[in-house]
Amino acid sequence: MTGLDRRPAAATDATLPRGPLAGFAAGSLGMGVWVTVPGLLLLYFLTDVLAVGPWLAGLALLLPKIADVLLHPWVGHRADVEQTRRGDRRRLLLLGCALPVAFAALFAVPGGLTGAPAAAWVAVFFIAGNLLFAAYQVPYLATPADLRIGYHERTRLMAFRMVVLTLGILVSGLLAPLLTGGDAATRGGYQRMGVVLAVGMLLAMLVGVAGIARLRGSASVSTVAGHGGWRALRTALRDRQFRWLVAAYLAMSTTTHLVLAGVPYYAEYELRAPGLTTVLVAAFVAPALLVTPAWLVVARRVGKQRALLGAQGAFALGSLVLAVGRPAGLPVLVAAVAVLGVAFAGMQLLPFSMLPDVIRAAAGGTGAGTYTGVWTATEATGAALGPYAYALCLTVGGFVASTAGESPVQPDAALAAVRYGFGLLPAAAMLAALLLQRRYTLDATARATS
Repeated sequence: MTGLDRRPAAATDATLPRGPLAGFAAGSLGMGVWVTVPGLLLLYFLTDVLAVGPWLAGLALLLPKIADVLLHPWVGHRADVEQTRRGDRRRLLLLGCALPVAFAALFAVPGGLTGAPAAAWVAVFFIAGNLLFAAYQVPYLATPADLRIGYHERTRLMAFRMVVLTLGILVSGLLAPLLTGGDAATRGGYQRMGVVLAVGMLLAMLVGVAGIARLRGSASVSTVAGHGGWRALRTALRDRQFRWLVAAYLAMSTTTHLVLAGVPYYAEYELRAPGLTTVLVAAFVAPALLVTPAWLVVARRVGKQRALLGAQGAFALGSLVLAVGRPAGLPVLVAAVAVLGVAFAGMQLLPFSMLPDVIRAAAGGTGAGTYTGVWTATEATGAALGPYAYALCLTVGGFVASTAGESPVQPDAALAAVRYGFGLLPAAAMLAALLLQRRYTLDATARATS
């Protein structure tokens, strides 16, 4: 089937009950830990605890994500096969629940390893974790496209997910630096943090699996005949609307992960207070708990596309303030990070609710796993490119790596790289995202026909 889904309105106007919605959203708590903690601490863990040079540290984080470009679409293919053969994607979800094991191992680097061997350890378990994350995330995010619900209900579904995901990001972003030892972080502290957060991840992900089953039981599931697997992959890559949405999301994902990776450096070397890492993380993430319902209202009034363009513009402006650094004053800088957080909430809710719009318009919901696999591969690529771009900035500035407890004197160029990499580079990348997003034209049609 091509074109917009034209089944009778009764097939797509279902209102999902809150209970199953909450259960579905709970799975995002576990995913929030994975998307936050490695992005926040892994680069710093490598350069300032394991004495890995910034260029090698960035490479150790980039190469596993390159593998994701191939792995995620393959997982999406397997998810569609499971949907066709079994009527659900449950087995992949359960396999993904092994992710907490890889997460704990990521920070459990043996005591004798530093430099290149330590980077190799991290890279291996990062690859394993990314594969398991895909096994959970791809079928999880295919759920909105599987359900026969309308344009606004898909946004509502993803709003529930966004609030819980934000809670996971906030809690893990605040707890992780504290569990490592704060200003006196050690290898043992990072190991302890990995184990504690892994336990919480596992519990949340299992609740999410049960929640998806309840959600599918509370609404009609699409049974439209069509193709899936590798043919669906070709369809996704040829879909003009999908390509522009994915391209814009790649720029957004790269930018947000760049900012996240830069937080510890900005707090220590620009603000000269490592303890402010938790303050900046809170300022970046906490607003989403309050403003996600507001983004839902804005999307209903002006459409998802216009709302998203507004979020991208706000993020770029806030980043420019951060490039000023200490002269702007701490209150202004924290407020700028909060602006980024408000924009971040919109950039999480809106693209993820536009994705099922694209899938429904292209194929009536068939091949949802494959589309989602390409999407999550894009997200993973951005998660790698962001820290790598920041690591390159540090390398150009001559940043000096160290082990835990050391405090090398950084050259002025390195300090400038810390500041501009945290401000100017995100502003430029988000401007690119905005220009790409303007090429997406499906929103008005999807809104009118759902």
